[in-house]
Amino acid sequence: MTGSGEPPGAGAAGRLEPVDGRPVTTLPGGHRPVTVVSVPATLRAQFFPDRVGDRLTTVTDATLVDDHAALTRTDLAPLLARAEVLVTSWSVPRLDAALLDRAPALRLVAHTGASVKPFVTPEVFARGITVTQAGQGMARSVAEVALAFTLALLHQTPRFDHALRGGTTWSRAEQAPPRHEILGCPVGVVGASRTGRAYLELVRALGAETSVYDPTLTTADAAALGVRLVGLDELLAGSRIVALHAPTLPETRHLLGARELALLPDGAGLVNTARSWLVDEAALVVELSRGRIDAALDVFDEEPLPTGHPLRALANVLLTPHQAAGTVQGRRRQGEIVVDEIIRYVTGRPLAHAVTPEMLAHTG
Repeated sequence: MTGSGEPPGAGAAGRLEPVDGRPVTTLPGGHRPVTVVSVPATLRAQFFPDRVGDRLTTVTDATLVDDHAALTRTDLAPLLARAEVLVTSWSVPRLDAALLDRAPALRLVAHTGASVKPFVTPEVFARGITVTQAGQGMARSVAEVALAFTLALLHQTPRFDHALRGGTTWSRAEQAPPRHEILGCPVGVVGASRTGRAYLELVRALGAETSVYDPTLTTADAAALGVRLVGLDELLAGSRIVALHAPTLPETRHLLGARELALLPDGAGLVNTARSWLVDEAALVVELSRGRIDAALDVFDEEPLPTGHPLRALANVLLTPHQAAGTVQGRRRQGEIVVDEIIRYVTGRPLAHAVTPEMLAHTG
């Protein structure tokens, strides 16, 4: 992927030919917005590989920010002087009034991830800048990991693996709490988000009996999803697996504390591929240390997870380093969403994944 020279797929008078089998709409007057791609090189190669990257540089005059690890507000400001579009990933500086003053032409912020809360401020919307994000591209990847976690906990895979790797005798390693199939299993989902719905689709296809807690969901919405809408306490007490897919909001901070974790039945499993924000981690460690429940976690209060953290030593816990969304296909989908959104913007069409101030206040 390059940011200079004749753009791949460009024809006469700015007409763009299909790239990678995806038609590229003719851009008015051959307009290619000046775009700053503030995405680390490693991630950029995942989001915009081969023809996806070609499409990006076909429709934009792109400046690629390579030294992203050391990027500061001071570094970013001069790059934004002429930018009409800013493509972001994680760790981008907050777009406050002072930084936006240095970006008078900025009209679109396209995020390769899901939540824009860490860097999008009210000032962005106040200046008429449109914001979009590619969280939909992550939903399937995260849902599949949540499903893998679910199956692993139902079949006690973490306990077996820990025992054998730890040198436990075969006969002792065979001993584990009762194992269960997903067919007919009561699975509770906290949050009918994009990933929550993708997860529901997967577990329902395998025969799970599903219920959902989500204060924003109506009974009609739940019926359309084919799930029962219940209160949080009822969901926790009645589920063998509880999967968290709720957003990061003030009201979801430690949604599951000591009282809520105690409601989980003996032998239940907690799956968290969403945010550690949702769970009181200290209370979870206490509950897991008793061996009464199991957990599979992709997110933690402190990342990287310290080497001496008690979660690392528990046999009834499956851990992954916040990588649930990192599939080849998911990253590519995220990049395609960003490119498609830029094309919609340039051609004056409504964005498919726009973020409004109201949405920002009610999503993670």
